[in-house]
Amino acid sequence: MALKEVLIDELRDMYSAENQLIKALPKLAKGAKDQTLKTLFTDHLEETKGQVERLKQVFQSLGEKPTGQHCNGMEGVIEEGADALEKDEEGPSFDSGIVGAALRTEHYEIAGYEACISMAKTLGLSEVASMLSENLTEELTAAKKITAAAQPILKAAARQPEEAEKKPKSGKEKYSDKKSKEDEKKAAPDLKKRAA
Repeated sequence: MALKEVLIDELRDMYSAENQLIKALPKLAKGAKDQTLKTLFTDHLEETKGQVERLKQVFQSLGEKPTGQHCNGMEGVIEEGADALEKDEEGPSFDSGIVGAALRTEHYEIAGYEACISMAKTLGLSEVASMLSENLTEELTAAKKITAAAQPILKAAARQPEEAEKKPKSGKEKYSDKKSKEDEKKAAPDLKKRAA
């Protein structure tokens, strides 16, 4: 597969990711307790819509269609955000989980745009690289804003008392715990090789 074909696949992945976020960001905004987070998610939704339009321009300049690939990675990251919204936490601790999910989303996008920009530059597609750089700048800015907004939330969460009694795990949490143990078990032989 030629590099340009790889770039097209990666761009389709980013297009799918951004479209998925257009549906997910309103849920994060609605679920967040902190007003600053709500505003950040709402503002970033508008940026994300602009990023989708910019990606359409990239595809037009390349003579390609933007659809054809579903971003499974973003689907998984969004699922983690949905899990954070379902947690039985209160106040700042609840928003702390949303912050973690939001930052994972931003960093996933940042990595995708950096890869696409590198490929575009290598192929001499400076106009494409420039448009993608605009999206990347917005993602970097969004991550910085979320990190800044998180500081008072995390400090408030740190002051919350720990629950005296652990709540029973939901079915989803039990399943996640089981999968985590399976992941650890599968990685154990490779970790032993490293230690030797």
